[in-house]
This record gives sequence, C-alpha cells and structure tokens, in this order.
Amino acid sequence: MATLWIFRHGETLWNAEGRVQGQTDIPLSEVGHAQARAVAALLNGHRFAALYSSDLVRVTQTAQPAANALDLAVRLDPMLRERHYGMFETLTYAEVKVRFPEEYARFRAHDLEFDFNGGEALRAFNERSLACLAAIASRHAGEDVLVFTHGGVLDMAYRHANRLGLAAKRDFEIPNAAFNRIEVSDEGWTVREWAERAHLETAIDDLPD
Repeated sequence: MATLWIFRHGETLWNAEGRVQGQTDIPLSEVGHAQARAVAALLNGHRFAALYSSDLVRVTQTAQPAANALDLAVRLDPMLRERHYGMFETLTYAEVKVRFPEEYARFRAHDLEFDFNGGEALRAFNERSLACLAAIASRHAGEDVLVFTHGGVLDMAYRHANRLGLAAKRDFEIPNAAFNRIEVSDEGWTVREWAERAHLETAIDDLPD
C-alpha cells in the first residue's frame, strides 16, 4: 500500500476571478504564496519518499516551499497537469456560458467525449489522471508520497476511490491548497482525509460542480 498526500495548488488571480485556467500557465497570487508557505509548515517534520508535481508554474510554486522544508527534490510530471480546456481557457465561466452555450451545456452535462474543440475529453483526462497516480503509488509501495496537482486531477481521484460516476454532480469540496490523503493498494483506493484546510487562513473552491 502507498499513501498519497495530495495538494491542489494555491490560489491564483484567475481562481479568484472564476476564470478557466486549464493548462494555461498562471502563477500564484499573494494569497497562493501564503497558502504554499502554510502547506510547508504543515508538512515540516514528516517523512516522505518523494515529492511529485505538475510542471505548471502555479503547482511548482506551491510545491517548492515544502520541498525546501523537507529537503526533497521536486519531480516534475506533465501527466499531473490540469485538464486541457481548449476554447474555454482564459475566459470566465460566465463568459463561456454566454459565448458558447451549446459547448457549455455539454461540459456541464459531463459529456465524456466533449473536448472543448481541441482540448481534452473527460474520459481521456480521467484515464490520464488515474494512470499517473497509480504509477506513482506503484513506484512507492509501502511509502508516503507527496503529490502537488490540480483540482481536476483530485476530482478524478475522489470519484475513482468512492466509485462515483464521472457524470455525477460533484458534492465534495476541492479547495486551493487543501490536504487530501488517499491510500492505494491492490484492494482499491481509500480516501482517509479530504479537503482538510485547518492550516489555511482562507481557501476557495472555484471549480464548477
């Protein structure tokens, strides 16, 4: 069994604005940097076999203070990236709803094959996310591992662990910089802690349901 300690990246200005980031490379805001320092303080003193991070800057900036505190290298993995939102990226969800009503409806319906006209379909994103996390767990059997990633990847992991369909309405939180712990074994995935944010002064969940 491997234990994955998973964190969503800290807040960005686009998170606060409700703007779609996807794989657009946006840095942390001042709030996000404060959250990253709070994560490092939370983790200080724990022992981990490795630290993995999406290669997008908002995630590496979240991971680096923890890596410094724990004296761990940051292992970049583009497979931990957020879903590619194609034509939606750079727009707010409110703007998308007005400009692309048909595409927005398919997105909100969790259409498994809708790819934002050049982005990434939900089915493919789910397969990528789970394969990446499973590979990390397999590589570190019997160990605790840190993973810094995005809200979408956490969404896929929670659904898989709790046997929720991809089309089900999201009824669980995924705040910026919150702590989530999942055990991965041959018997399956088990969520042990989710959306813990006692270490944070503030944290928003800007993701659509």
